[in-house]
Amino acid sequence: MTHDVIVLGSGAAGLAAVLSAHDAGADVGIYEKAEYVGGTAAWSGGMVWMPNNPHMKANGISDSPEEAFEYIKSLTHGLVDDSLLRAFLEHGPEAVSWLEEHTPVEFELIAGFPDYHPTHPGAKESGGRTMACPLFPFAELGEWASKVWVGHQLPSNIAISETTFGEGAGTGPTSEDLERRKIRDERGTGQALVGAMLRGCLDRGITPRTGVRARSLIVEDGRVAGVRFDTDGVEFEVRARRAVILATGGFEHNAERVRSFLRGPLDRPVSVPTNTGDGLDMAMRVGASLGNMREAWWAPTIDIDHPDLGRVPWLVNGERSRPHSIMVNRAGVRFANESANYNAFGAAFHYLDVSSYNYSNHPAWLIFDHHYLTKFGLASHSVASELPDWITRAESFETLAKAIDVPETALVATVRRWNENAVAGHDPDFGRGESTLDRWWGDRDAGDSAAANVAPLDAPPYYAVQVRSGALGTKGGPCTDAHGRVQSVDGTAIPGLYAAGNAMASVMGMTYGGAGGTLGPALTYGWLAGRDAAVAPRGDGDPSRPETTQL
Repeated sequence: MTHDVIVLGSGAAGLAAVLSAHDAGADVGIYEKAEYVGGTAAWSGGMVWMPNNPHMKANGISDSPEEAFEYIKSLTHGLVDDSLLRAFLEHGPEAVSWLEEHTPVEFELIAGFPDYHPTHPGAKESGGRTMACPLFPFAELGEWASKVWVGHQLPSNIAISETTFGEGAGTGPTSEDLERRKIRDERGTGQALVGAMLRGCLDRGITPRTGVRARSLIVEDGRVAGVRFDTDGVEFEVRARRAVILATGGFEHNAERVRSFLRGPLDRPVSVPTNTGDGLDMAMRVGASLGNMREAWWAPTIDIDHPDLGRVPWLVNGERSRPHSIMVNRAGVRFANESANYNAFGAAFHYLDVSSYNYSNHPAWLIFDHHYLTKFGLASHSVASELPDWITRAESFETLAKAIDVPETALVATVRRWNENAVAGHDPDFGRGESTLDRWWGDRDAGDSAAANVAPLDAPPYYAVQVRSGALGTKGGPCTDAHGRVQSVDGTAIPGLYAAGNAMASVMGMTYGGAGGTLGPALTYGWLAGRDAAVAPRGDGDPSRPETTQL
């Protein structure tokens, strides 16, 4: 079997690479390790962070690559490659327009969604950079409708703007809406993005081959010339005339790689379980330079019980932003703004006490009262149902402290101080409720004020649930240039090898610009890598060697 371009992985980056490579004239084959397609993108909210996107202009929102560059640079402490960042900011909007023009993919703004660090220079506090796809009818996928990953946290039949992830408290569809959506199996969130991109591949006669694991790259005469696979113990090779694109996701489910590379604890990946670093391993074997290896798309998680899957991790996002709750560490004290964006909050879990040599804030506890539980519930639990064993309940904070093994005096003092300040309507310790992003995920009924996040814990009984360090994926991998070409340890491109998405060293460094900060670069670099790989020099003796795509 031979293709011009082989794409490994069927998430957002891989599908974008397939589409752009095909339309640039290449014969493309896409291979997926899992039995399902879509990767973690299909599990996600499907939001895409794209500065200066065409929908901003259509809605009269001003932006520029320069503003976005200033914003990201203000957050990354010099740890990003400026050329890669500029390529994303300059060509991301082009990738969006191309997808909308040439595929079934559509985007729309999530109105008002602020950037994740709205007070930093270059940020868009009033939103505009975060987009999502409208509902997509999976009936158009035929048999492939049942072959897309479905996650356990977000319902597939609603738009992200109807959830607490995308629209604060969320408005939610009516029962009539849900019934109507069943007719064509209309899905939102990451399902809509993946579904529309997969339809684009099928329209081009490209069908992913699933259940095949790439084991190693074939290198001949100094260039990557194909891939060795196995499926059910049977090994086979596929040749690439021009290039192989790694879009295999991160390595968050590989305990050895996590231990070797990440900067702090990662207990609970919130991603598809097949992300074990296959692309990373293949790239290392052929001499790729690595970058950003210590970073992940961090996210605090709790463990909940799923009726079909058993105990699973749950991303704690809006849950920790709402009033009548705080988070404390093992010492029984608050340690951060609980409403901060999830990636930034991950850094708090990595604080090391140099005396005890413990991670001071990991694990932590989310503490809340009965008012909170009655109004908001928690993850899959509501006050009307029996209390699950992953939530601890007590009639007093003294009893609760004993139950979760934190110092009683410290917890009582922490709650007392919080309550006194909450009655006054502010948080002088960490500024919770001051940011537009804090209030976005808070209690919308409280209006645009600190009350959306800040209220006392004064309605017994009281509850606690343990919070652990999780991640949506890792951010390290082979270094690439602005075309997505993998770089060797000598600083030169490895002929015939590209990477995109979480399989490459992230252009975002340590930060997360806004909602969809994972998928924006993934789509862009998948698209860039695909179109460049399609015209890469052939390795089969063909005299035709087109010039590389110019940015």
